[in-house]
Amino acid sequence: MPNQRESPVDPGARAAALVACIGNELVADDAIGYEVYQRLRRMALPGETRVEFVGVGGLALLDLLKGDERLLVTVDAVQLGAAAGTIHRLSWDELPAAAACAVSVHGIGLRETVEIGRILYPELIPPVIRLVGVEGRCFDRMRAAMTPATAAAADGAAEAVRQLITTHEVQSDGYGTA
Repeated sequence: MPNQRESPVDPGARAAALVACIGNELVADDAIGYEVYQRLRRMALPGETRVEFVGVGGLALLDLLKGDERLLVTVDAVQLGAAAGTIHRLSWDELPAAAACAVSVHGIGLRETVEIGRILYPELIPPVIRLVGVEGRCFDRMRAAMTPATAAAADGAAEAVRQLITTHEVQSDGYGTA
């Protein structure tokens, strides 16, 4: 029986894009990363895209990078002050600093992880980084307490990821920077 968390693309293939879905599938709104991952696994994604589920974000994200990705899209629950279920599409420059607000509840945020990666493994960090964040409200209860608006945003977030990859492929002809 194959592992349910296998990437839908050959793991040895050159990946123009890596989509890393972050979250705890057992915890209320933090499970949105897992829900989006499940939808992306069933979608036909453009180009050479690798989709991974990362139960806990932080530095574990660096382990997924092979150095051949041109685009990194992370999917995670966020708390940026918008209504629950709001889908945020943020570029690297738009990511708030950790002190300003929580982008990840996994100890170390996306911005800090990438900055550490740029220092330790500069050859691994993709030139283009995007976040698809889904606004959550409940992070201290079990999965059954997922905010309905956050749960309802999973399809839209998966589509936002697909559009980001497609736009990147068109702008960069698959391998350049966008």
